[in-house]
Amino acid sequence: MASFAWFIPRLIEGSGGHRTMLEHARALEARGHQCHLYLEGSHSDPGRGARQIEELFGYRFERVRYGWDAVAPADAAVATIWYSAAIVRSLPFECARLYFVQDWEACFNPMGDAYLMAENSYLYGLTPITIGRWLTHELGSRFEVPAYYFDFGANLDIYRPLPSNARKKAVCFIYQPDKPRRCSRIGIEALGIVKHRMPDTRIVLYGSSPKDKGNIWFDHEHLGLLSLDECNALYNRCAVGLCLSSSNPSRVPFEMMAAGLPVVELWRENTLYDFPEAAMTLSHQTPECIAESILRLLDSPAQCDAMGQAGAAFMRERPLAQETEQFCESAEAVLAGHTPQLGSVSRMYSAAPQTSRHYVGKLPASIRQRLISPPNAYVNSLPPALRRVLGWGARKVRRMLNYG
Repeated sequence: MASFAWFIPRLIEGSGGHRTMLEHARALEARGHQCHLYLEGSHSDPGRGARQIEELFGYRFERVRYGWDAVAPADAAVATIWYSAAIVRSLPFECARLYFVQDWEACFNPMGDAYLMAENSYLYGLTPITIGRWLTHELGSRFEVPAYYFDFGANLDIYRPLPSNARKKAVCFIYQPDKPRRCSRIGIEALGIVKHRMPDTRIVLYGSSPKDKGNIWFDHEHLGLLSLDECNALYNRCAVGLCLSSSNPSRVPFEMMAAGLPVVELWRENTLYDFPEAAMTLSHQTPECIAESILRLLDSPAQCDAMGQAGAAFMRERPLAQETEQFCESAEAVLAGHTPQLGSVSRMYSAAPQTSRHYVGKLPASIRQRLISPPNAYVNSLPPALRRVLGWGARKVRRMLNYG
């Protein structure tokens, strides 16, 4: 059996990315391998890292320490975030060098140095193993870097249709305004249109703290951070789920499908490789088109039921155990000296995007104005002197983040 050194970024409570890393490290240990987890940062208490992982995510690991500067030789090293890839590349011992890629992390930054540096991490000679097929496609088409992939799975012991389920006329939206890639504003504007056209529809937000929700202009509920079981219960109460991803798909739509919930997402290149047509509606990226898709489903319980059944059937073939097995097999292939093939994926979703034609109609001027207002509209309404102070502060913070 082999030893794996994992380079884990700073732990974040509720982080799906961290949960996925830890789940797959645990799967390697279940196959007899040893995983050494190196956490970003430092701490005076040597046992704090293992305790924090158990407190935040419920996983127990024996070999956990803080710091990326003193790594014991291992058979394989695993980068998990773009700035850890250079560290794995430069390790002073011979090992298999893997890159656990969960997203196109360049997209987390404005176009510039950080964007390009994140992309450069794919060129360091590591062997990527990606979650989902789109990332493997991107690495191959953009940089001719071959990669292994594993399919999105779900914990079917948690995410499943409930027997006494009675769905209501409600839409749930994973609302994470601190993650730009989750398109919180576009989602909110789409739901505002839904609420305008069908006022009896309940809008339910979750996935972030209610105190950080900002100004939401229509009646809604905000449930905050939910446990996994609470998420499944929510997915069983609602008629439609909304999750928007402008980079790699979130795991959330797959968990919604496993619970039998029809899902609306964006129709973009990044969503066409991993989603089935029968259970997903992919819409043009405007709020109007997203709202149209939701309204159409709310008006057709039979279609919702068919999509829900299709989604549950699709995910029954993708339990979490299959996902982790695919990952472990790929990691073991790299250890054995194998390399992935280039150009090994194709699109799964071939339907045209949903557009706004019937349900949305002509909107009132007040809503139309909201849809075209720039993100900095409030700042632009402030007195010039205050705008200058805010601009100076923003530039100082940006320089500090870029150069320390």
